[in-house]
Amino acid sequence: MGKTGVAIAVAGLLRERGEDPVAVSCDALQVYRGLEDLTGAPTESEQARLEHRLVGIIGVDEEFSAGRFSDLARGEIDALLATARRPIVVGGTGLYMRAALSDMELRPPVRVELREQVEREIAARGPEALHAELDPELAGDVHANDRKRIARLTELQRAGFEPPPPGGGELWTAQLRHPTLLVGLVVDRDDLARRIDTRVDELVARGAADEARAAEAVGPSRTARAALGFEQLLSSDVDGMKRAHRAYARRQLTWMRKMPGVTLVERTGRGDSDVAAEVVAAVGRD
Repeated sequence: MGKTGVAIAVAGLLRERGEDPVAVSCDALQVYRGLEDLTGAPTESEQARLEHRLVGIIGVDEEFSAGRFSDLARGEIDALLATARRPIVVGGTGLYMRAALSDMELRPPVRVELREQVEREIAARGPEALHAELDPELAGDVHANDRKRIARLTELQRAGFEPPPPGGGELWTAQLRHPTLLVGLVVDRDDLARRIDTRVDELVARGAADEARAAEAVGPSRTARAALGFEQLLSSDVDGMKRAHRAYARRQLTWMRKMPGVTLVERTGRGDSDVAAEVVAAVGRD
């Protein structure tokens, strides 16, 4: 939690060194226009302090994928480096971070007919039923209620493509496209839970539920509908949204602590400026 605030503070310190940083968002849901509050996208005031790329770039009725994102993110990063501007790649989604920074191989899209069939089955039978039909080695790494991942793995399995192996596959941190300092913010679980509860209350107060209802009226794509809290807010279940965020954050922390090549920075009980100073000091050592 608190990635945007730390990124803004890091940018301020880099400007003091004469640099001109730009943030590149690696969040799978912040790409959607109209879901800014629901997804916790940087606000107008935050973007005035640090320009963010790849935020609010598509409509809620559009499908989006890591493959499409990879082309956009790599283009942004390469263009910034070509003009001597430092990209601050701010992540919320592990797969999208990998797609932006490494030369990882991405699985191809499947036929629309197959995707629609899998969606109908999930709607009728529930994600747990399809989870039970996955290869056991893949199913063990995916929560039985993780609708989006279950759908994608089912599509790949039925299309005859080899799904990504459990745990994220290849050592992507050793295959970075550019010299990169990877930083992970870690937080004590109790502190994390408090931060999430406060954050969700703020998002709801800003209008996240209204965004979910407006998107539902338009007809959101499957990928837009996967936004944390989307389904819960349609039924006014704010506590359910908090639980979903806490579970996702725990998975992120577990993944990040296991990821090689990442500098872990403690966030618990520390302000943005203090954390940013440690990050910029690591940039200097890199």
